[in-house]
Amino acid sequence: MLTLQDSLMIVTDLDGSLLDHHTYSWQPAQVWLDRLNEADVPLVFCTSKTAAEILPLQRALGIAGAPFIGENGALVSGGDLSEVPATRVPGAKDYTAICQTLLQLREQYGFKFTGFNDVTEKEVAEWTGLTPADAGLAMQREASESIIWRDTPENFDRFQQALSDEKLALIQGGRFWTVTSEGNDKGTALKWLLKHIPTRTGQPPVTVGLGDGPNDAVMLDNVDYAVIIKGYSKTPVSLSRNDNQNIYSTSLFGPEGWSEGLAHFVSLG
Repeated sequence: MLTLQDSLMIVTDLDGSLLDHHTYSWQPAQVWLDRLNEADVPLVFCTSKTAAEILPLQRALGIAGAPFIGENGALVSGGDLSEVPATRVPGAKDYTAICQTLLQLREQYGFKFTGFNDVTEKEVAEWTGLTPADAGLAMQREASESIIWRDTPENFDRFQQALSDEKLALIQGGRFWTVTSEGNDKGTALKWLLKHIPTRTGQPPVTVGLGDGPNDAVMLDNVDYAVIIKGYSKTPVSLSRNDNQNIYSTSLFGPEGWSEGLAHFVSLG
């Protein structure tokens, strides 16, 4: 079993994992957050959230300057551990280019979907349960677009193919589909981050990953220990790894499940 004295790195999804799916509260995980902070264990967010959302949340949790992965892997920051600033993954299209492509596909094929770029802060707040101010932060996108699909399954297949022709891809999250550049995902971004940031010991850290949605699978396949938090998605989290002793599925949701998962792999010794 791992201990807090090991060279650990915790890599975590936010919505539905560290943050409650409905209230966005992390309070049930506060005891473990304090333990990680006291032991100087890095906590890396790996999330669909934007940098504008991540930075104030890091400050609120007392981990300002920590590395993070945003927009489902389209953004990576080495934080204070690295000279690498928050940046789009190399080769990723920017938000304006993605939205222009989506507009062209809608006009060409008549696809029915609604993206953040199509609506106001008020509507995003209604969709997510965020305050209008926080919804505004969620709309400050740099390299991906969040959409709600409102068309047929047949047209969805055509939409995926049309995106692929434009070197774009879809990632399924807890609430929305993310449109991002091909090759961008949480797993690829995590590999890049681990390669580019130094560690306290000079050795690769032992990584524990936690997530609740299908978009977390590629991240959970690229950590040493994987925690699948019980979630609300109709699509199960399916991992390609088969080292079952290093995979744990929680019985609890959200931050309660997050704490349950950490306690399964990390002792306080």
